[in-house]
Amino acid sequence: MTDARYQRHPDVRMTELEGEGVVLHLGERRYFSLNESGVTMLRALEAPQSVADLVGLLQQEYEVSADQADQAAQAFVEQCLASAVVVELGK
Repeated sequence: MTDARYQRHPDVRMTELEGEGVVLHLGERRYFSLNESGVTMLRALEAPQSVADLVGLLQQEYEVSADQADQAAQAFVEQCLASAVVVELGK
């Protein structure tokens, strides 16, 4: 991935419950579930973030290596883009 910036789609609502999250995309009328690290990243994506920003966040919050955090952040952003949960800014 590039140093593009991403942000949560304005139609997305998230509710947290016991470390997990439920995401509702109002425009798509779809819902998704998230684990704890997904909640952490989607919460951060309320403001524009790069994948590198998310990697740093994961390393700060969890005991993971840079490679593990990078793989997790990239996969998360790719899945969220495919589901329209986040948007790439500038597009």
